[in-house]
Amino acid sequence: MAYTEVDSEAAAAILKSAGCAPLSAVQSISGGWANSNYLLELEDGERLVLKIWDERSPKEVNRLNSHLELIASHGVPTPVPLLLEGGRRMLEVDGRAWMLLPFVDAPWLAGDRSSMKHLGELMARLHSIPDDGTFISEYTMGTDVWPELFERAEAENTWSPFLRELEAELARLPNLLPAGLPRGIIHGDLFQDNVLASDGEVKAVLDFEDVCINVLASDLVVAFIGCGWEDGVPVEERWTALLEGYESVRQLSENERAALPELYYYATLSVAAWRYRKFRMEVTGTEHSDRYKLMTERLDIPLPFLGYQPRGGAR
Repeated sequence: MAYTEVDSEAAAAILKSAGCAPLSAVQSISGGWANSNYLLELEDGERLVLKIWDERSPKEVNRLNSHLELIASHGVPTPVPLLLEGGRRMLEVDGRAWMLLPFVDAPWLAGDRSSMKHLGELMARLHSIPDDGTFISEYTMGTDVWPELFERAEAENTWSPFLRELEAELARLPNLLPAGLPRGIIHGDLFQDNVLASDGEVKAVLDFEDVCINVLASDLVVAFIGCGWEDGVPVEERWTALLEGYESVRQLSENERAALPELYYYATLSVAAWRYRKFRMEVTGTEHSDRYKLMTERLDIPLPFLGYQPRGGAR
């Protein structure tokens, strides 16, 4: 979905700044609920992606670009924005950051065993990158932002049973997870539409906008939530392959293994909370207004291979 409209003249301007061939065609492409994406076809046959950040400030995007350079330098395949005039990797247009990215010609991750295993390997490689001190600790897809939902509900008098359940779950959280779980750089949003793969290999990991310092094992369960289900059914083989690939690079500790069920529970609720905020509090009146329930309904499904058993919760 596109929030910012782009015409040929605007697209041509950023191409010129990057020293690229003239524009041949531009079209909107899917991908991302927090930005606008366009496929640019150039006269020399090259294809690029124009990404416009609708919900991140240019300062935040500039910091993210430095993160992408670091991550790519450690062997995690992710498109790094092209250099523009003056050594920049973005332009600021009407208060929004614009960037050009290489186009990766591959489909979304299909969930085959080889691709899931490779995704696990790459995730562990990401988790092994030393923090350079520039990553934030707030996880915008996690429980860190739940209080913002409560504050808004209080101010607007829009409390709901779902938000009240989140409030109760957040109060219980400190007593459920062991202290000292390993932390490091996580992607935070490894859903299938953020991973391009073909021939059993991940070609690119996209959309690092939620990258931060957080509990490493939480990234693992989010990847299963986003890539391990098919038609509303959990696929055990996908989890097995993901974990096998991950532990070929980094072994989970006993504490991490023990925490997986609770991490899964809170990660699933966090995805539901993100969707609730997006489609019940921000972009209202769409066909996605009940999309958060697809996540809460999953909490009723036992996952013996993950050690998870339903225990009730937000509905």
